[in-house]
Amino acid sequence: MTGYLSSCTVVVPTIGRPSLDVLLDALANSTGPRPAELVLVDDRPTGEPLRPERPGLPPVRVVRTGGGGPARARNLGWRTAHTEWIAFLDDDVVPDPDWYDRLAADLAALPDDVAGTQGRVRVPLPTDRRPTDWERGTAGLATSSWITADLAYRRSALAAVGGFDERFPRAFREDSDLALRVMDTGSTLTRGERWITHPVRPVDRWVSARVQAGNADDVLMRRLHGPTWRDRADAAVGRRPRHLAVTGAALAAVGLLAVGRPRAAGLAALGWLAGTAEFAWARIAPGPRDRAEVATMALTSAVIPPLATWHVLRGAVVHRDVPAWRGLPDLVLFDRDGTLVHDVPYNGDPALVAPVDGAREALDSLRARGVRIGLVTNQSGVGRGLITRAQADAVNARVAELLGPFDTVQVCPHAPEDGCHCRKPAPGMVTAACAELGVDPARCVVVGDIAADLGAAAAAGARGILVPTPVTLPAEVTAARHRAPTLTEAVEDVLAGAW
Repeated sequence: MTGYLSSCTVVVPTIGRPSLDVLLDALANSTGPRPAELVLVDDRPTGEPLRPERPGLPPVRVVRTGGGGPARARNLGWRTAHTEWIAFLDDDVVPDPDWYDRLAADLAALPDDVAGTQGRVRVPLPTDRRPTDWERGTAGLATSSWITADLAYRRSALAAVGGFDERFPRAFREDSDLALRVMDTGSTLTRGERWITHPVRPVDRWVSARVQAGNADDVLMRRLHGPTWRDRADAAVGRRPRHLAVTGAALAAVGLLAVGRPRAAGLAALGWLAGTAEFAWARIAPGPRDRAEVATMALTSAVIPPLATWHVLRGAVVHRDVPAWRGLPDLVLFDRDGTLVHDVPYNGDPALVAPVDGAREALDSLRARGVRIGLVTNQSGVGRGLITRAQADAVNARVAELLGPFDTVQVCPHAPEDGCHCRKPAPGMVTAACAELGVDPARCVVVGDIAADLGAAAAAGARGILVPTPVTLPAEVTAARHRAPTLTEAVEDVLAGAW
């Protein structure tokens, strides 16, 4: 089974909770072969660097998002990994001692049409008393479908759908949304035989009120997947209809009292009180019924219905018009002369290389999000005998020195009359770059300053963005479907999903 884990990267998004140390200790002490890499994605806006080093772990790499939520953190993790499989773990779970062995066995058992495999979850509950409302809610993870507390995906399946939808801002529904989109491609997901333990973390008494924000995410799920999404995602409706009714009764009581109808207002208030009492008892009855739990349930049961209703309405407004998630491209290819650096015709002198304004910052912003970048450049001066291939390569090396490394560099050394398949607008360099990095051309963007750049993109099945310069013909600007006034703005459009 060793070969299966050598083609797997484990990604753990974290906000630096103490539970991360428990997870890392468990992985360090687990039996079996190690994966190719462990990527810790630090999703804190600030903070001291993580110190994950300990004997027994696979090679560890730490990347930082600067804050952005679990969806963005997981996306950065899988985008910076290049193995066939990506196994996600949450930073508050404890894998079993044989987790590596069982993960390898789970992956080995999968046919090609299976895109992912979910681990099994146990949630330990107290044995000396009844569980609290929060403990019972956490226990629901044991039977939930497609949660990324422990879920391995093929990297190609993640790339095909753009990864996690970053419009889900919290650790809620983003994993179900991903699973539905992956299954919409015709792939299947299975449940494996490996196990993790998900302890119940300590919380304050108002946690059940705060999690009502997830109602807005449910609205987004409906917008994206239609009214049957709950059946497909195995997600219960819960008490939302009752919350709406209880909130309606409270609003009716206030409104009727305001218009001078006290009797009707009293009846509405009784309806609100009865609904709130029923909700509180439904949460108190199966619990420990101690004073603290009863007080917490009474207080939050009065607050939750209007909060849930508010978040439903907020979600209906915020998500009233949402396109399908496409995510970031897997690869952005840049023309060189006139796009990344100022154009010096037939340049063979590295000393003459001068980046355009904002080029380094633009490329670094792509690298920071895990997007691979490449160079695709026509160098007809080589074919015409004006410069040598070594000189062209020296200029490219200088570009990389000034702008940072490229994941692929493609050069066409032919003259226009040679009739090659690589010179833009032919697709050869774009398709070669995608093939080298294992990227679907449909997930690739080409940025250039003339129509030939966009033509190469279109011929390869990629997207093109035109950044006009003084040499760009007006007709080329008019014909370009996607264009941006500067390189910086072109990259900003890519990062915003406008590609």
